[in-house]
Amino acid sequence: MPYVYQIHKQDGVYFLTLTIVGWVDLFVRDRYEQIVVDSLNYCTTNKGLLVFAYVIMPSHLHMIVSSNNNDLSNVIASFKKFTSRKLTRTIKSEGESRQD
Repeated sequence: MPYVYQIHKQDGVYFLTLTIVGWVDLFVRDRYEQIVVDSLNYCTTNKGLLVFAYVIMPSHLHMIVSSNNNDLSNVIASFKKFTSRKLTRTIKSEGESRQD
């Protein structure tokens, strides 16, 4: 089972890395990368996420974040849940082509 890091100081600033299962190079497609950007924007506007920096790599996301409502664990959990579901729905509805 993979190690799950616990956020102990909810108002702290953290460097996080979120990965795609199996390190699949999903974010080489602009439409999937845009889902991540839209999710980050939603969380900053509506969930209190403070994003100081982020970079989207082909198979993972690095970000330096905090929360202005002292609830970083739940904000990140919500971000991951929504984003993964949106990506899964998009892949299933549009199909996946290695020629994109």
